[in-house]
Amino acid sequence: LFLHLGIDPLLSMLLLIPVFFGLGALVQWGIVNRLAERDITLTVLMTFGFAIILEGLQGAIWTSSYQGIKTSYSLQSFQLFTLYVPVVRLMAAGVSLFLLAGLYALLTFTRLGRAIRATIQNRTSAQLVGVNVRLVTTISFAIGIAVAGVTGPLLGMLFTFYPATHWLWIGKLLAIVVLGGLGSLRGAFVAAMLLGIAEQVTSVTLALNWAPMIFYVFLFGVLVVRPQGLFGVVERQSL
Repeated sequence: LFLHLGIDPLLSMLLLIPVFFGLGALVQWGIVNRLAERDITLTVLMTFGFAIILEGLQGAIWTSSYQGIKTSYSLQSFQLFTLYVPVVRLMAAGVSLFLLAGLYALLTFTRLGRAIRATIQNRTSAQLVGVNVRLVTTISFAIGIAVAGVTGPLLGMLFTFYPATHWLWIGKLLAIVVLGGLGSLRGAFVAAMLLGIAEQVTSVTLALNWAPMIFYVFLFGVLVVRPQGLFGVVERQSL
């Protein structure tokens, strides 16, 4: 939107929320829910296929060259004691914290949040107590896609990107989810902070090329030592 229409990234985030929410709901309700009823592994293959299709469409429309979002405030910064803080990074941190707080409030204090958590913990039991699992999963997926749509412009202002950039983030995101604990929003926040600090320390003490490896070190280490993650709960099964 910024590159072709000149719309400010902050304004585009507001415009993208309903668009991505609707697309997410359409995909989940029309495709994912039906596949999940047959075989849950089919949903993984479907989303993987969608990623490849979207990557191809982006390459066809915008080419495979590196792109970036440069606004009038992209290079602005302010001094905080002895540090110079880029305005864009502060904005990204603020939006991220706002989204995280909003998701936490949704999952903790609302009826929809309780239904989402119940569905995650035990889908069958949630259905037995009257939860419309199909609707809940649709809304959950749509919210996730909407959040991704909001964070896209922020990433575009912070980093250069090209159609296949998303593959570079998968390892980092997987490490954050595993370290924090599957289904734990608090764990995801703590894990993201820890791994972010570890990445920066590694890039300074060793070399910049070694920094991405730290995510995989934590990923495999946690899977061996504590598979449920920092804030995850061990699943108990009755015999």
